[in-house]
Amino acid sequence: MDLDDPTGCVTFLVRHAWLSMRSALADALDEHGLSVQQYGVLVLVSKVPGRTVAEVGREVGTARQSANELISGMERAGLLERRPNPNDRRTQQVHLTPDGEQRLIDVGPAVRKVEEDLEASFSDADRAAARAWLHHMVENAG
Repeated sequence: MDLDDPTGCVTFLVRHAWLSMRSALADALDEHGLSVQQYGVLVLVSKVPGRTVAEVGREVGTARQSANELISGMERAGLLERRPNPNDRRTQQVHLTPDGEQRLIDVGPAVRKVEEDLEASFSDADRAAARAWLHHMVENAG
């Protein structure tokens, strides 16, 4: 597929952009002992503490079982903890630990640097338009 073809499949272009960005981000996160998926979980749980394992799985694009394994590993690393869900005894809520909060703070500058480097050739208007488009796509697809 020709990535410069304006009639190309937008979905493929977004996927290609994500895979390229993920690779750049993975290198920065590795220096902080995190994978891209682990970073995503930290961000999600910091924004909405108390998500269930199933909700985390949906948000990071993985099955509940895989999310459970991911969260278990992050629990062992001291980044997350599970608490009983007061509204549903069958589920547990996921929360950041103080170490998880600190790891998210510590990795923030590295993530921002990667994004700044990737957007270096963007004008302010281009950057705003790209972010607005992505937000609209998420809302429309969700």
